[in-house]
Amino acid sequence: MLKRKDIAEGVIERVDYPNRGRIHTEEGQKITVKNALQGQKVRFRIFKKHQDRVEGHLLEVLEKSPLETREPLCGIFPQCGGCLSQTIPYETQLRLKADQVQRLLGEVTDGAPFDGILPSPTELAYRNKMEFSFGDDRPGGPLTLGLHRRNTTYDVLTADTCRLVHPDMTKILRATLDYCTENSLPKYNKRDHVGFLRFLLLRRSATTGELLVYLVTSSQDPHDFAPWAEKLKALPLEGTYAGIFHAYDDNKADAVKVDSAKCLFGRDWFYEELLGLKFKVTAFSFFQTNTKGAELLYDAVRRYVTGGSVQGLFASSAENETLPTAGIAGSAAGRRPVLYDLYSGTGTIAQVLSPVAGNVYGIELIPEAVEAARENAALNGIENCTFLAGDVFEKLAEIEERPDYIILDPPREGILPKSLAKIISYGVNEMVYISCKASSFKSDMAVLRENGFRVRRWCLVDMFPETQHIETIVLLQKLNS
Repeated sequence: MLKRKDIAEGVIERVDYPNRGRIHTEEGQKITVKNALQGQKVRFRIFKKHQDRVEGHLLEVLEKSPLETREPLCGIFPQCGGCLSQTIPYETQLRLKADQVQRLLGEVTDGAPFDGILPSPTELAYRNKMEFSFGDDRPGGPLTLGLHRRNTTYDVLTADTCRLVHPDMTKILRATLDYCTENSLPKYNKRDHVGFLRFLLLRRSATTGELLVYLVTSSQDPHDFAPWAEKLKALPLEGTYAGIFHAYDDNKADAVKVDSAKCLFGRDWFYEELLGLKFKVTAFSFFQTNTKGAELLYDAVRRYVTGGSVQGLFASSAENETLPTAGIAGSAAGRRPVLYDLYSGTGTIAQVLSPVAGNVYGIELIPEAVEAARENAALNGIENCTFLAGDVFEKLAEIEERPDYIILDPPREGILPKSLAKIISYGVNEMVYISCKASSFKSDMAVLRENGFRVRRWCLVDMFPETQHIETIVLLQKLNS
């Protein structure tokens, strides 16, 4: 029997959501190894053992999986670890994701129709935002700019071949790294918080091709980045620049938190469009990172909420029938229904659904997101949306109108018990739950089932190809409603 610190080999028999490879030993032990693909033969070290729970740390892939039928798409695979599935054809990735989530949620969906999985409209170059880090790939090595090596805190791999972003962004990355290297600018050391170069933040509009560029440093060097900005403007890009900035960040945390910024060119925003609505986006806006995928997500939500047909949206939908529910239109007799959009972010869903509602109330914890929601609603001429900043449980008490329909789009860890109890107490007949972590939804659904809710139908939307992440959309209905 394997014990802690032992090194062993095995074949990944299956992967459970979201990223748990399973191995059974001849002695009957069940081993979990993350970051591996189904069918790979791997070497691993046991790092945790508690009763029947044994977890191994992946050391090396000894043999590829039979599912890996294509070559790596970028130059730092598999060291980066950000795109574990890139050697698997996209159609197979979708099938594996759907299988994992269906197995996970089987006991709480009660055999409800599964409408299938919507693929991202673009498999590659779908990310409209990326934060790259400065560093080195080994202690004392040359300056790098890109993404962290898998399972490391300090090693950074230059990501100028990353395929998740538009080529414009990798050109900017390469030019920035070359400029900083030529000028012998030092990286910021996360251990002693001494140094200069910290992050390169890039955002690109899928609608206009405009780019926002923020070079983030500490304030420990007076370097003038005007020549860098001119170097960027000379690049042969498909898009154009909305703005180029030098930003300062003296916070010790290893995350972008800008204290101030100097404009070197242009403005600090661009416009993005979703489902006919316009949104003003800054480099730091809370906005879906896959713009075209977000359109599919919100369209699926809109169809579920309105009781519309899913025909044509999901090629694999169960009989492609019309939803057997009244939708929001049937939730309020003789008047325009009141909609709650809880955990509303920048209010995109609230605005998309505003034409079919009387009043829409959005609640979001992050004040900057709420302010953006208000600005964008005004930009789109929408007057029936009210956005509140604060904790959902506390802010619900401030709304006088009771809901006829509720949209739930909580953070990864799901809904706090007291908030979920309050939501259930409103007694609405239907809700739509959007989850970026299906296991959190499963926990919340167990509580919802105890209170009479059942899954009427559900689907998946792949917003993040090449990764293990997936969005789940579930239409819930109260029994006997």
